[in-house]
Parts: sequence; C-alpha cells; structure tokens
Amino acid sequence: MGARKRNRAEQLKETRKKTSSAQLRNCPTSPRKMRLVADLVRGEEVNKALDILRYCPKEAAGRVEKLLLSAIANWQNKNEGVRIEESDLVVKEIFVDSARQLKRLRPAPQGRGHRIRKRSNHVTLVVDSRNASDNNEN
Repeated sequence: MGARKRNRAEQLKETRKKTSSAQLRNCPTSPRKMRLVADLVRGEEVNKALDILRYCPKEAAGRVEKLLLSAIANWQNKNEGVRIEESDLVVKEIFVDSARQLKRLRPAPQGRGHRIRKRSNHVTLVVDSRNASDNNEN
C-alpha cells in the first residue's frame, strides 16, 4: 500500500472516531415521505433539529427524532467527558434508502387483482461537531 493511500486511510479513521452515526432499518414508511422530513434537519444544529422534529406534524418526524437521539447518545459514548453544549453538534449527513417492499393484492373490478406495494426504508444519520468538521476541511 502506498504512502498516499495509507495517509488517506488514517484520515478516514480519524474522522470516524469523531463522528457518530445511527441507523434505522426497515422502517414501514415510504422513502419519499421520510426524505421530506430528512431534508428539514440536514445540516442543522442538533438542538434546533430536535425542536423541528418535535413540532413537525408528520409521522416520520417521530421516528427521525428517536434516531437523532440515538446518534447523540452514540456520540456521547465515543466522547466521554466532552459536553454536548460545548461541542456544537450538527446533523452532518442524513440519507434515506429504500428497503424491501411488501407486495399485496387488492380486489379490483371484474375479478381482477391490483398489486399494492407497501414500501419501507433505511435511514442513516451522522452527527459531528461543527468545529471538528471545519478543522478537517482545512
């Protein structure tokens, strides 16, 4: 392995140590509906994101709020002794991927059957401190 590749691998390890993530798997909500909620909190400060999710009327907001709380708890486990208020945590990444579809049949006129696709999704949320992400870019 070359020196450049080794340095890049070490840099990635360093960023993984500082960031923290949480995943929600097989959530029975359509990915399109979940992405609407994910777009609301992408790049926001953690406290502001929690407030947005708490007062958002969509059902998916409750699930994303719980996921964000889990990511914060994971960050606290990695960075013991560091206060959240001082670290200036932000939602660095959040993305929604489609998961399996449950296929069902609904009766239709004249003896036919129409297929119903019940969609689900996977959500991945990454939390990082704002000042640490600024230092990595420079």
